[in-house]
Amino acid sequence: MSWNAALSLDYGLEAGRSVLRFAHTGPLRILQSLYPEGDAVCHNVLVHPPGGLVGGDTLDIRVTVGCGAHGLVTTPGATRFYRSSGEQALQQTHLRLEGGARMEWLPLETILYSGCRATNRLSFDLAPEAELIGWDITALGLPHSGQAFTRGQFCQHIELPGIWLERGIVDARDSRWLNSPLALAGQHCMASIFFAAGSAIDRARRELALDGARQMLGSHALNAQAGATSPNPQVVVLRALAPQVEPARDLLKKVWAVWRQTLWNKVAVVPRVWAT
Repeated sequence: MSWNAALSLDYGLEAGRSVLRFAHTGPLRILQSLYPEGDAVCHNVLVHPPGGLVGGDTLDIRVTVGCGAHGLVTTPGATRFYRSSGEQALQQTHLRLEGGARMEWLPLETILYSGCRATNRLSFDLAPEAELIGWDITALGLPHSGQAFTRGQFCQHIELPGIWLERGIVDARDSRWLNSPLALAGQHCMASIFFAAGSAIDRARRELALDGARQMLGSHALNAQAGATSPNPQVVVLRALAPQVEPARDLLKKVWAVWRQTLWNKVAVVPRVWAT
């Protein structure tokens, strides 16, 4: 039996405080709003009690951030796509930011179990002067446990409509792509972090973002397996490959902290759930 769930998050600015209102159906929840850095930024943790998706399951997440509001969403653990007998599992997330809004979309990693058939789709609509920092971390199998990704297919889709699209399919049967030095090069984790805006980012700020990311890379273990670029005036992105999740997550957290400081003049206040 399929388990379908939907969650709608609506952040608004009320008397100088970013406030969340939400609605849900099915097994998808948001925990209590937290304000570890004051009223301006509302921190929330998204929870999926079943712990993973199997074939036929759908998670539908919709987030709206009103003018001047600032929301941060993370998860307490990995999203897991389990083995499927044939049906697709789907997680789709849509973020809509109004003018002057800010959003941080920072879920922990997605794990692809061998035999899964899954799609993870993230799209965002950004009004002029709206800004988003988001990331994605995807792990192929469980290499620490000797569970390689030997069967299955996964579609990854990240899009700022009409501006930027990253879409790829990971097929366990395609050993050439999985192992080629021009593709995944035998790595088990792919990750990216991006800063996106609803209008062109001033060149000086784009250079700050790129310089900050590259400085973090300079002394990091993934230096030779990652790179930062600005594919167009509204997006800056760093992509990385890693043998496992931990170094990729470490790099993205460091870049997130730098971008928060240099682009928004905000110290990186780590969500409490990351320390558990």
